[in-house]
Amino acid sequence: MRTMNAIEISKPGGPEVLTLVTRPRPEPGAGEVLIRVHAAGINRPDVFQRKGAYPPPPGASDLPGLEVAGEIVAGDAAAGGFAPGDKVCALLAGGGYAEYCVVPVAQCLPIPGGLTEVEAAGLPETYFTVWSNVFDRGALAEGETLLVHGGASGIGTTAVQLAGVLGHEVYATAGSDERARRVEALGARLAINYREQDFVEVIREATGGRGVDVILDMVAGDYVNRNLNCLADDGRTVIIALLGGAKGAVDCSQVLRRRLTITGSTLRPRSVAFKGQIAQSLRSRVWPLLEAGRIRPIVHATFPLAQAREAHAMMDSGEQVGKIILTM
Repeated sequence: MRTMNAIEISKPGGPEVLTLVTRPRPEPGAGEVLIRVHAAGINRPDVFQRKGAYPPPPGASDLPGLEVAGEIVAGDAAAGGFAPGDKVCALLAGGGYAEYCVVPVAQCLPIPGGLTEVEAAGLPETYFTVWSNVFDRGALAEGETLLVHGGASGIGTTAVQLAGVLGHEVYATAGSDERARRVEALGARLAINYREQDFVEVIREATGGRGVDVILDMVAGDYVNRNLNCLADDGRTVIIALLGGAKGAVDCSQVLRRRLTITGSTLRPRSVAFKGQIAQSLRSRVWPLLEAGRIRPIVHATFPLAQAREAHAMMDSGEQVGKIILTM
């Protein structure tokens, strides 16, 4: 049996529970490819899984890791228009913290011209998530404005750049003045240090009392009601994570009077067909922007696979701007 190095979650807990192990190399099935992983992105759901709060969906690998970049070495590559040896990045339901992984070929995309594999490893989870939630579910339309909570995160830096290059006015929150200024350098009209300022007051002042049309929220909790106070009439807030908790009071009178929408989604358990549709949209609408250099993945730091603990400790600190990447 051919084997590989991988990072296993030995038990729920802190970064110290991430353990380097030897595992059998996975085998691709119909419609799947085997990728020799060269780099893997770290995402907040990996942290939740490490803590025991976000189990993989049925049938998915128990190993963490939702996005990779590398080389197709076996499997049904032709079903996705690829061939063995092609360099791709891919969205996974799990298993990315390893030297090899299996993924549906529909969830693979070519590495955009001009990007390294390390940079490309930071694309799938963030771009699939932002496109699905800001432009599909949030229906951000021409001329509308966007507020991104966690603007310095991997999701945040993606949303700020992508919405900005597509002509939208973007606002963001961040946890320090330094991080706020870096988010503004990526295209945000204004980034707000939420530790020092009330983002509701700042947004309402910055928009002349109108508010924004769409909010991308990874906090939830008491942010949900505060978000309503930031929305313009007919506005939409899209929840993609629960960093502030799963429960919060909501002023439903605002929802009624101003026709507001509170929605949300999780990407990981969705079908291969659903993710494949997002991949097609990204390839036609977003990949040309990456290849033209108009937007780019922001890589904060890289760590070798064996130092996954140190990488997660950095993620836990919350001070990074952009992505943390594991290299093989």
